[in-house]
Amino acid sequence: MAAAASAPGADAFAGRIAIVTGGGSGIGEALVRALAARGTAVVIADIDRAGAESVASSVTAGGGPVSTAVLDVRDAGAVSALVNEVAAEHGKLDFIFNNAGIAVGGLVEELTLDHWNRVLDVNLRGVVHGVHAAYPLMLRQGHGHIVNTASLAGLVPGPSLAPYAAAKHAVVGLSLSLRAEGASRGVKVSAVCPGFVDTPLLGRVNPDLPQTEIGANAAALARQLGRLYQADALAQDVLRGVQQNKALIVAPRSARVAWRMARYAPGFTMRSIISGVRRQGAQVAAAESAQEAQAAEPSGPAKSP
Repeated sequence: MAAAASAPGADAFAGRIAIVTGGGSGIGEALVRALAARGTAVVIADIDRAGAESVASSVTAGGGPVSTAVLDVRDAGAVSALVNEVAAEHGKLDFIFNNAGIAVGGLVEELTLDHWNRVLDVNLRGVVHGVHAAYPLMLRQGHGHIVNTASLAGLVPGPSLAPYAAAKHAVVGLSLSLRAEGASRGVKVSAVCPGFVDTPLLGRVNPDLPQTEIGANAAALARQLGRLYQADALAQDVLRGVQQNKALIVAPRSARVAWRMARYAPGFTMRSIISGVRRQGAQVAAAESAQEAQAAEPSGPAKSP
């Protein structure tokens, strides 16, 4: 049976139940705080027990109830078990935010298959596992909203982010396809596509994987593109987009501009990105040449015998 519509003026999140994967830090943590402040009962699902428990204990009193669950989204059975347990305990599941993810970066020739497999396992299959567990349940109950965290890199070309961009493009495609299937059956689907956000993820690129120069300097490189967006502001954008049932939630404004450019002027966008890659390569080559020249210079004047 479909859920009754909220009364006019009622908060769409009050009294609801949500699971947020990757809720122990970054965007996930901001979503947990925003949802709890709106009166949602939130389950923080994260592979990092300490991080999840820290977030849960710091959520301000008076918000919706918060609980934690240790979850590796690569484990389809564990994801399914959590979804079913939460639905059984609360009698429903209103939202699942498939948000857990990792960052992988570097030139394609530098990356190993371990880089590819890890980002696909977490960022794509982790979302697939959440959808596979929650969507049939939401169909049975006649309502629900699936929110998948993708990225601006899932909408525009992402040089030096090929595996990450591949996974995020797939999440966008999955979300839009599922949205079309679920629309007439009471289940809503949205994909979140933020630009660079100021989260710990930027300092953990290529986690437990061979590091690359781009991965090691990801935070500094991201800041060169402009001021990083704050996770709390993004969380408010996400809840607003969910309440409006947007297919794609793209934020901040600079990300929306980049997305529209890629949609309406794809050739110009690609030429601009290629030009930027060439410029960056030239700058790196110049810096390396300068270092080599400096190293070749004598350390001081020769001494007379």
